[in-house]
Amino acid sequence: MSLTRLDRQYGSAIQSVWRTTLGRTHRAWAGLGSWRDADVQRFERTALPVLLGGQRQVAALTTSYLEQLYRELDGPSNRVNIDFDQVTGRALRDVDPEAVYRRPFKEIWNALDKDVAFDVAFERGTHRLETIAKTDLQLVRTHTVREVGEDMPRFSYTVRELQGEYDCALCMIASTQRYHKRDLAPIHPGCDCLVKLVTADEDPGQVVDEERLERIHDLVEEALGKSDRGGRAVDYRKIIVANYHGEIGPVLGYAGQRFTGPDDINLPT
Repeated sequence: MSLTRLDRQYGSAIQSVWRTTLGRTHRAWAGLGSWRDADVQRFERTALPVLLGGQRQVAALTTSYLEQLYRELDGPSNRVNIDFDQVTGRALRDVDPEAVYRRPFKEIWNALDKDVAFDVAFERGTHRLETIAKTDLQLVRTHTVREVGEDMPRFSYTVRELQGEYDCALCMIASTQRYHKRDLAPIHPGCDCLVKLVTADEDPGQVVDEERLERIHDLVEEALGKSDRGGRAVDYRKIIVANYHGEIGPVLGYAGQRFTGPDDINLPT
């Protein structure tokens, strides 16, 4: 599949929201001056409304985009009334945002406890914040696609379109696959791929872009020095798989990765 004019317009609008939201969040973080326990609430008072506002914009843009896609397919249709509380904020991870956005501070504190230089510790905390914020913005899209898709029976499944400035190998593999529309499209932290609802008279099967998949096989061979479409010499299932993250759902990763779940967290009594 290729990006349509509507896809590009939607992608451009989403990227604008990302830039504004992430920029304002970063400025709030960098402007704290200190990153002690007493600074956490100060940061959250400033940043969480910005993040929630950005998430709601993404949800609204995604809903409008899907409505237009459906209108092109099925003619005039009723406007979808999206419940923002189901696709933003706590609904994304089933964890309070205050707890989630305390983690960058903990990243700094943990590093300093290990005698890491402050500038390195701060860089780690900043990276953690950026990863969390980007992941939440992408989760809004996948959650909105799932919720809105329920009211659009002509849409059969979802695909992902590559639209970033650069695309990782994980997304390239996933872009050759189809997913059932009730499934959240697997993502990795910071993924900005477009999740697109499509229709078909019959299930096209798991692979929807054979040519691209073959090119990726060729790249694997170039990188590893070997390739085997039969899966004997190289088990492609173990190169890239969908793991399940305890909070954000399916996440693209490498075989052998393990993600933290609720049972791994020691809560104070």
